[in-house]
Amino acid sequence: MIPVILSGGSGSRLWPLSRQQRPKQFLPVVDDCTLFQSTVLRLDSLQDMAEPIIVCNEDHRFMVAEDLRQIEKSDQGILLEPLARNTAPAIALAALQVLKSGVEDDLMLVLPADHVIADTAAFSQAVELAKPVALQGSMLTFGIVPGHAETGFGYIKMAESSLDRAAGVFAVQAFVEKPDRATAEAYLEDGAHLWNSGMFMFKASAYLAELEQYQPEVFKACQLAMQSPTKDMDFIRVDAPAFSACPSISVDYAVMEKTTHAAVVPLDAGWNDVGAWSAVWDIGQKDAAGNVVRGEAILHDSNDNLVYTEKRLVSLLGVENLIVVDTKDATLVAHRDNVQKVKEIVEQLKQDGRKEAIEHREVNCPWGTYDCIDSGERFQVKRITVEPGARLSLQKHHHRAEHWIVVRGTAEVTCDEKVFLLTENQSTYIPLGSMHRLANPGKLQLELIEVQSGSYLGEDDIERFDDVYGRENK
Repeated sequence: MIPVILSGGSGSRLWPLSRQQRPKQFLPVVDDCTLFQSTVLRLDSLQDMAEPIIVCNEDHRFMVAEDLRQIEKSDQGILLEPLARNTAPAIALAALQVLKSGVEDDLMLVLPADHVIADTAAFSQAVELAKPVALQGSMLTFGIVPGHAETGFGYIKMAESSLDRAAGVFAVQAFVEKPDRATAEAYLEDGAHLWNSGMFMFKASAYLAELEQYQPEVFKACQLAMQSPTKDMDFIRVDAPAFSACPSISVDYAVMEKTTHAAVVPLDAGWNDVGAWSAVWDIGQKDAAGNVVRGEAILHDSNDNLVYTEKRLVSLLGVENLIVVDTKDATLVAHRDNVQKVKEIVEQLKQDGRKEAIEHREVNCPWGTYDCIDSGERFQVKRITVEPGARLSLQKHHHRAEHWIVVRGTAEVTCDEKVFLLTENQSTYIPLGSMHRLANPGKLQLELIEVQSGSYLGEDDIERFDDVYGRENK
């Protein structure tokens, strides 16, 4: 069985922690692991698992690779989507990659990268139940046994009898859109309706056959995109023009709601899609007053709140049912009942051209990170970290000069024709227009302070001449 991890979501409802350039799957929302890492590690509980295929946005490729490196896991392909086209095309790319191995009966276990599953034993048992039915050609999905009347999920209605005498596997009678409150309560009462989890199992060949039948445009576009993929470091690049012609459609609308072979396995495993801050509160470890705290906080006479703080001390006094999320450059305060509307704030930020909707103050790069710790008219100060053995691109700026001060580690500096080393407490000056590069030749992380000065300090004032990460002035 080949796991396929879909990592293309934006997670805007978890703003300000989750942002376009670093969405929720790459953040430690619940514990010290990112949601993506937890999804990969969960595969260890399953039998006969191959290394995963990962489908992600091109802009997130280095975060996927770094997350895998940190947990010492490998993959058999990181497929890059040049632009978002929803889940049906993403799964098609992975299925076509599977068929390149020449084994048409390989099963695909399709998992979103941003779910929480508390009971891995129950999850493993559900996967084992699904295998024989999927091998017979069924299009399996996993339906979550509802714990309450939920209006934010689509539902799956099970047929009355089990499928092919396989206990715990049922034919799908219908897929149902998100219901109103009264209907959701009726679904909870009848016991025949499950939450639609977005997790699937089927043969790669079976999925592609159904996709070709019901969505030939999607099938053809993905087939063309995968005809001559190119290898770029750890990544597989598909043909961008061909993929951009693909319609954007979910796997539910494209295949699952149309196929006559849909089946479902009920799953009761502490599943949560972490779709809003209220979900983080639901699954968090609560104190005696029902508060969930990540970071440094003082709470007095306050109940049933969530506090998530990256850096600063947060204090609550005499409040309840609040969500308080404090990052380096933005703070959210909301009532728990209103957190589904956070995406409206994100849309407002985008309309206003605010970068807080797109990226964090601390930005992850393939070589390390940079954090803008101060800025003003004609100056900017950054804290830069470079991982051992990594190096930035050979570049120059047309509007700014830079001063570099090494705080920790060893820096190899290229400045025009000169190449030299700097160690702790040493500094250098990079004049405007000079060709320069920073590298870490040591075995420890390099940390330095960069002071920029000039008429324009934007990140787009970078002209790259050589880059080991395949970036072209972006």
